[in-house]
Amino acid sequence: MQGGSVQVGADALAGGFAAPPEEGARVFRALLDAMARPGRVVTLAGAAPPAPASAAAGAALLVLTDRTTRLWLAPSHDTAALRAWVAFHTGAPVVADPAEADFALGDWAGMLPLGRFATGTPEYPDRGATLIVDRAAFAGAPVRLTGPGIAGEARAILPDPAILAARTPQFPQGIDIIWTAGAEAMALPRSTRVEAL
Repeated sequence: MQGGSVQVGADALAGGFAAPPEEGARVFRALLDAMARPGRVVTLAGAAPPAPASAAAGAALLVLTDRTTRLWLAPSHDTAALRAWVAFHTGAPVVADPAEADFALGDWAGMLPLGRFATGTPEYPDRGATLIVDRAAFAGAPVRLTGPGIAGEARAILPDPAILAARTPQFPQGIDIIWTAGAEAMALPRSTRVEAL
C-alpha cells in the first residue's frame, strides 16, 4: 500500500509542461482556434498526465483549470493518480457533484446524461460547464456542424448526434465540449448546431 502512495506522488510531480509559459500559450491558442472553428482538429501537446487521461486532455486541464475552477471526474478518469496530478499541477478542487462543476473530464458514457451539468443562467450564461470528453479515437456517426465560426458547414464524427443536437436548447445557455484523443482535440461550442447525416 505504501508503494502505491509513493507511485501516486511520483505521477503527480511529473507530466506537466516542460516550459510552462511557452507551452501553455501554445495550447491556449490552439484551444481558442478549436472553439472559434468548430470541427477543426488541433494538437494539444506537452502534457503527460497519468492514465487514462490523454496528452490533449492533460494539456487542456493545465491551461483551463486552477484553484478557482471546480473539476468533476467521471468514473472512467476518477483515479487517485489523476486526482493527485490535478492537485499538484492546477490546484483545481475535485467535486463529487457534476452539477457543481465548471469543468468535467471523462469518457462519453460517463458524461451522460448531459442534463446533470450546469448550463449557466440567462444573466450569466458563461457559467455553463465545459466537458473534456477523453476518447481513444474520434469515432461515432457522421454529423453536420453549422453555426458561428463555420463557413457553410463542417463535418465531424461524433457519438450520439441526437443527444448532441439537444444539448443547448436555451442558447446562450448551454455546455461546451472539448473532444480529446491522444494529442488531438476538437471543440463543440454551445453555439454549434449538430445534425446527423
